[in-house]
Amino acid sequence: MSASTVTISRNDLESCWKPFTSNKQFKSKPRMYVAAKGMHYLTDDNRKIIDGSAGMWCVNAGHCHDKIVTAVQEQVARMDYSTAFQAGHPAEFEVAAKLALMAPGDLDHVVFANSGSEAVDTALKIAIAYHRLRGDGTRTRLIGRERGYHGVGFGGTSVGGMVNNRKFYGPLLNGVDHLPHTHDPDNNRFSRGQPATGAHLAEALEGLVALHDASTIAAVIVEPMAGSTGVLVPPVGYLERLREICTKHGILLIFDEVITAFGRIGYPFVSERLGIVPDMITMAKGLTNATVPMSGVMVRSGIYETFIEAAAENSVDLFHGYTYSGHPLATAAAKATLEVYQEEGLFERARDLGPYWEDAVHSLSDARHVVDIRSWGLVSAFELESIEGKPTARAFDVFMRCWDRGLTFRTTGDTVAWSPPLIVEKSHIDEMVGILRDVLSETP
Repeated sequence: MSASTVTISRNDLESCWKPFTSNKQFKSKPRMYVAAKGMHYLTDDNRKIIDGSAGMWCVNAGHCHDKIVTAVQEQVARMDYSTAFQAGHPAEFEVAAKLALMAPGDLDHVVFANSGSEAVDTALKIAIAYHRLRGDGTRTRLIGRERGYHGVGFGGTSVGGMVNNRKFYGPLLNGVDHLPHTHDPDNNRFSRGQPATGAHLAEALEGLVALHDASTIAAVIVEPMAGSTGVLVPPVGYLERLREICTKHGILLIFDEVITAFGRIGYPFVSERLGIVPDMITMAKGLTNATVPMSGVMVRSGIYETFIEAAAENSVDLFHGYTYSGHPLATAAAKATLEVYQEEGLFERARDLGPYWEDAVHSLSDARHVVDIRSWGLVSAFELESIEGKPTARAFDVFMRCWDRGLTFRTTGDTVAWSPPLIVEKSHIDEMVGILRDVLSETP
């Protein structure tokens, strides 16, 4: 891994307005990557940084994997673009077929998009249209969950439940309601894997049905594991109970697996890990190892067939899509990525490494400022005691100190979140734990 010298002036920085970033702080002390390989980034001052968050929960096979890079290079030289409307190219059908084999149950059709946000809005629109096509046009209400994150489209923001992501953009979609979140630190602090208590929180959906009537509710959307809010792992039996209630009342259940799909919990989908078949699954991030943006929505065969059967001959059946749906470069990356997962056994590797990861991260339970640790598969969260009157300040301070020591990760509020590439070695884990422990010991 190497890079040429990069010189950037203050004026070069000023034109770019970075998302989800303190631009004032960043531009006063920019953190710049210029290359990446495997588990590491290379900075503009020639330092190697351990990637403790797989980019943004997405580089599951490690950075710049040779097979994926070659696939994209070859594709761009052969054909750069193909329209998704009324034409196609072979790779999009090959990738769809691979995903249908990986998904649980009869989730055997996929609509391609370009980001998790687009996948969520696609799924929500499909849900409402599906009920309308079946003669249940009153089912337009969408149910999300407090502290949920479903991207930044208006649909995803509406069903999402992270306050700062919502409060600046109202009014949002009408007719949306929310389930309570599942975080219960009084009973589940320092949990390993799924917390033992909390399944009863799913019963809140029965309350929303009683309030709104099932005939008005189109879909419930939840992250199986709420990642962006700070790694909230589903209690044992919680997701299973949501499935039962949705089935009982004819409500579609959407699992947003943008973060959890493709090995984060050691399986292609959390749905498979738990033996639950939702009606739709949204995916992105690890689908292409983040090499080229791509996302998708897996739908059950009955949903797909409803659209197909309702359409008149030669007419459009799904009035939705994007210019770059199934883009040739993205599908080349996805095809190679899915093959890498299988050939290198990365999902199985994540399962095998899980116990070591769990023991390592929970060894920090006695570290300074740590008030809770949550872990599941190859993901964990360290919740830190907040500084009075300065929420988020401590976690960001820890982030900056770790960056200086050669480790990067995600923070949300005062929670440090780890989700390394699935190629992580025990030595990397030990180094990450050592850096964080040292930093916490010196952080005021």
